[in-house]
Amino acid sequence: MDRGIASLKAGAKIYFIGIGGISMCGLARLASGYGFDVAGSDMAPSERTEELARDGIRIYNRQVASNIEEFAPDYAVKTAAILPHNPEVAECNARGIRVFDRAEFLGLITDSYERVINISGTHGKTTTTSMTTLIMMEDGADPAVHIGAEFDEIGGTVRQGGGFGLLVSEACEFNHSFLHFRSTTAVITNIDHDHVDIYPTIDDVIEAFAMFLDKADDKGYVVVTGSDENTAKAVGIAKARHAEQGRAFPEVVTCGLEDTVCAVSGKAPDFAAANVTFECGLPVFDLLYKGDLIGKVSLHVPGKHNIFNALNAAAAAYLNGASPEAVVAGLNRFSGADGRYTVKGKYRGATVVVDYAHHPSAARATMEAASNMPHNNILVVFQPLTFNRTKLLFEDYVTSLLPCRKVLFAEIFSDREINNHEISSKDISDEINARGGDAEFYEDRKDLVARIDELIEPDDILLILGPEDIRTLGDELVKD
Repeated sequence: MDRGIASLKAGAKIYFIGIGGISMCGLARLASGYGFDVAGSDMAPSERTEELARDGIRIYNRQVASNIEEFAPDYAVKTAAILPHNPEVAECNARGIRVFDRAEFLGLITDSYERVINISGTHGKTTTTSMTTLIMMEDGADPAVHIGAEFDEIGGTVRQGGGFGLLVSEACEFNHSFLHFRSTTAVITNIDHDHVDIYPTIDDVIEAFAMFLDKADDKGYVVVTGSDENTAKAVGIAKARHAEQGRAFPEVVTCGLEDTVCAVSGKAPDFAAANVTFECGLPVFDLLYKGDLIGKVSLHVPGKHNIFNALNAAAAAYLNGASPEAVVAGLNRFSGADGRYTVKGKYRGATVVVDYAHHPSAARATMEAASNMPHNNILVVFQPLTFNRTKLLFEDYVTSLLPCRKVLFAEIFSDREINNHEISSKDISDEINARGGDAEFYEDRKDLVARIDELIEPDDILLILGPEDIRTLGDELVKD
């Protein structure tokens, strides 16, 4: 019986509602590569929609019912940001056209491949997916790839690959998306409390990751950061569930620093970083597998957190046939994915760095990474993402940003919530100042830039943290 993409009508017309989204544009490209006739709409024209149009994908810049009438799709795919009363969704429903959620469609794709490496986690999944991709390419494999950010090594967010042998994919937990995905290798980088509008408590998050592991092939692998306590809980829940059902559990492979005991296994990590040093702020370490040296890794991305990302990527690739030489070469060649400690260039003699670190834990890790890089002072510009997250994690935001020498806040960004004015970035700024820190709030972007101009000096690092809305400021400053 046909499964996955093969279950759809050959050569079908597929319409993507919200095609300009970072994941949606990639899925549209993959669908086109599978031989489907692809079109889509987005209310906000962008470089991504322009590129799709240049590649022959029809783009509509309004979302109206007549688009569906004109294109006459066999199927539609919508992003989570599209509301049920959207006119294109309504027209599809009226015509009996099946509408897939983005995650459902990606789930179909995962069902199409013999081997699927799904990389999940609250933090680090984009970097780990990119690292894994590069290792497999170094090994001569021809993987299909789906990443939640632009990755120069594949020329975008996706790679078509050859045939349906191997897929390397980023698996996001938002809205329980990853529960649609089949894995032969399931990776969890870490588990933190995030997407609070979906998961009210950390226990809800842990349960979702346990359910993600339930979707993994019983004869496959589970790769985890062994020291992460929440991941250990998720693995324990999933293992118990398998035992109750009389199912074998995938082989658990742990990653961590040498001479540590994994919370997941109670043993030393299988893939370990030994003799860790930092050269000009960049991690250097010996990569071990079960005590044997695989090779010496010299990363070109800063931060202790990227050691763990590299270990998870090494494990996922090695277990899927990559040679030790390819593992080391891929990690040593990796220079980052877009928006993950991306050095944009210089502004008034300062180095401009942008990072998606919108969560307090991620912000803390990125600031630590920046502190190890050569610099004079660090000026942080921060924008929280979503009102619910900011409200629930308020104390974490304050404590993570309090140590900053100076932090400038932009207002909270959200494209899926209504601002009820219960929380503002100003509240975080005021609380930091009340505790002896140094923070300022700017509602207007021009005023924010003017203040950056007053404060920035040569050899500083300007660290811009948050969603794409604020990260575009890095491009604007470097261009100026």
